[in-house]
Amino acid sequence: MLRMSETPIELEPQLSVQPSSQPEPERGLQSPPLFQLPLPTQDPTEAQQQAQLQPELQQLSESNPEHQPGEEAKPLWIKRQRLLSLLFLVFCLCAAILGLIYYMSYNQTDTATPCLSPACQWASAHFSMSADPFTQPCDYFLFSCGSERLSPDNGGRQRGKGIPGHPQNQREKAVWTKRRRKSEEREDGGLREGKILDRKNMLLQYLREILESNDRLTNSAVQKAKGFYHSCLDTKSIEAAGAEPFLTLIQKLGGWAVSGQWNQTDFNSTLSLLMRDYATFPFFNLYVGKDPNEVTHGSTKRYIQIDQPDLLIPIEWNSKTQKSQAKTQTLRPFLASCQRYLALLGAPPNTSMIHVGTFISLSSELAVAAAPLPYRLSKGQLYHRMTIKELQSHAPIIDWLGCLQTAFHPLHLIEDDHVLLHNLPYIVQMSRIIAKWLNKHELSTSSPLHTYMVLNLLHTLMPAMDSRFSETVALGNSEGVAPRWKHCVFETERGFDAVLTHLLRDRTAHREAEEIIQNIFSTLKSKLRELKSTDQKSMKKVQSLIPRLWTTEEIADEAELELLFSKVSVSTHSFFSNYVQLLSLWQKRLSKLLTEQDEAADILSVTPFLRGNELIFPMGMFVPPLFHPTYPRAMNYGVKGFLIAKDILHLLLPDIYSQSESVHAVGECVWAHYLTVTEKAGRGEAFSLSAAQQQEVWVQYSALKIASQAYQQSLKKHPSDTSISGISHTRLFFTSFSQVNCDSDPYREFMPLEPSFLITAICAKSHLCPTSLECPNKTQHHLSQKC
Repeated sequence: MLRMSETPIELEPQLSVQPSSQPEPERGLQSPPLFQLPLPTQDPTEAQQQAQLQPELQQLSESNPEHQPGEEAKPLWIKRQRLLSLLFLVFCLCAAILGLIYYMSYNQTDTATPCLSPACQWASAHFSMSADPFTQPCDYFLFSCGSERLSPDNGGRQRGKGIPGHPQNQREKAVWTKRRRKSEEREDGGLREGKILDRKNMLLQYLREILESNDRLTNSAVQKAKGFYHSCLDTKSIEAAGAEPFLTLIQKLGGWAVSGQWNQTDFNSTLSLLMRDYATFPFFNLYVGKDPNEVTHGSTKRYIQIDQPDLLIPIEWNSKTQKSQAKTQTLRPFLASCQRYLALLGAPPNTSMIHVGTFISLSSELAVAAAPLPYRLSKGQLYHRMTIKELQSHAPIIDWLGCLQTAFHPLHLIEDDHVLLHNLPYIVQMSRIIAKWLNKHELSTSSPLHTYMVLNLLHTLMPAMDSRFSETVALGNSEGVAPRWKHCVFETERGFDAVLTHLLRDRTAHREAEEIIQNIFSTLKSKLRELKSTDQKSMKKVQSLIPRLWTTEEIADEAELELLFSKVSVSTHSFFSNYVQLLSLWQKRLSKLLTEQDEAADILSVTPFLRGNELIFPMGMFVPPLFHPTYPRAMNYGVKGFLIAKDILHLLLPDIYSQSESVHAVGECVWAHYLTVTEKAGRGEAFSLSAAQQQEVWVQYSALKIASQAYQQSLKKHPSDTSISGISHTRLFFTSFSQVNCDSDPYREFMPLEPSFLITAICAKSHLCPTSLECPNKTQHHLSQKC
């Protein structure tokens, strides 16, 4: 093939007129042949002019300055060539300046102030031991949600098996050994990289730090809350007390037939006492809440709601008979546990079996009348409205007005007040069962109903008793044992939620939290306008929402806290007595809830919720390590900004998702990119996404883009931002996201790929990313279009 620099062989004789014997140095000084001879078709005048120019061109080609005419004007084409060269140089200089400005805007960190706060130092240590998307572009997203789930030893998982044939997988054994070693180091350091993000657990850990802090306290309510928490941690005193505190309490209730000492107390009096002072509901449950049928009309009224109880005996639903029944495979261990409990409480061995038998028999009868929620929902048994007087006629064995007045003291209730029932057939059958057992004269001395209520009280107070009770899996307590501190934080919140809310408010960075809430929601609304939604009414509803942090006006001040807990006396070494007071406080919370207009937000909530036209963000969302006022904004937006956007999209999804083409298109686009990068397309490993999977991919991809855009808008308003470990702002944003993207929310099961891969999808066609996420040892496939 002819190249531009070569001369055709057949033309060489025509173009060369110099003798072949001419010396080489002289040939090198001659002008090109085309300038020496006129073409055959040239005009004579033109040939004469070219002949006149020949000496000048010959002189220009010579290197000796003595032969150059200094007085002759330079040819016009040379001037033009120099002008064009000058213009090209100016253009290149401008392009270089613009490129430098762009680089400084997105990548330069020399001018960024390093963050040196303790929180940033923790984050820096965390990043140093974590996978970086920009240094491990081939596999960082395959290990982001917990390395143990992707280990070669367990076969991996469908959405994270690794890239087949990739050089990274050829040394995966060594990589996994190294990763496991690092994982152990992280566990020792208290870092949870590689674990599933549990926002609730992080909030509990933060509350634990508050309760264990040694701040100088002036508020007695705070002192009592911390005293309660520490008495819960004092397992040595709890073990030393043994079962004696509960036996003393039984005597206050009139004794029981198990010990042979029972004062034959009145059934309804004992039931009312258990409900009021010990939050124990043996035969039915009590709630407080709104009627959903009225909420749609704007009503905020709350009602007492009565439901079937949480039976202690393990039961299962028989779909054939449409009845509940005791689980035969667990009945024998349950029976043995009941006998053990009675033995610990001092019951004589020769009579304990009788009491256990009657307890199981009564429980089984009540279980037959109970039904699971789906069945009751299908039968329209929920939110059945009636007056207390009407309820009394349906279930006459219970003194409903007396019990409810006692339970909700000091509220004044009357027979015409309405209540809501969630299983009226059970309530009716329960009344008949109790009446039958009360009229069994042969059992009058053994009092099976009273024993049944005391054993339910034992189950309520079991968290405050020694390990001989808590370690035994019985009486419905079959869940795994949580760490003691977590158990104590939960129990403290049950009674001292107002105090913990007050403490959390004082430590929340309100200004920074409000700023990120407003910026994320503003960007999200702009994003939703791009959706091709058919329901414009729902879109207008979303656009009219007012987002805000749970404000301080809704939280009790110190004076109110002092009054609220003025009658509470916390003992340093008696967790049992403290716990009994907690149960009374918990029941008083129900009474207060019945009269309040505004529903109190749950302090342990970590996701936003709707209240009218307001979008409320609990303070528990803005706690370390997911958010900190001293973090660089890039980190707060990459972590908390993404979670906020994702939570809002999930919350509003029924309103904004209407078979939108954008949702399906984005989901399939990101999925196609994932299959291409991981080389699963064409290998038989690809599968089509369901509608739910497409939706979840769109939610998380959109949430990351929203958080990124909100951060860039924040930089335009306030260009200065700190940095960690010299990482550029945009890189810090994405790196922070990659550390916490594996959220343990209910939607996680619908995500078909590791969320960290969304960084690769966004960086594929984005100018924001500081570097290209391409595998150095492999040809990278790109998307044909931006998702």
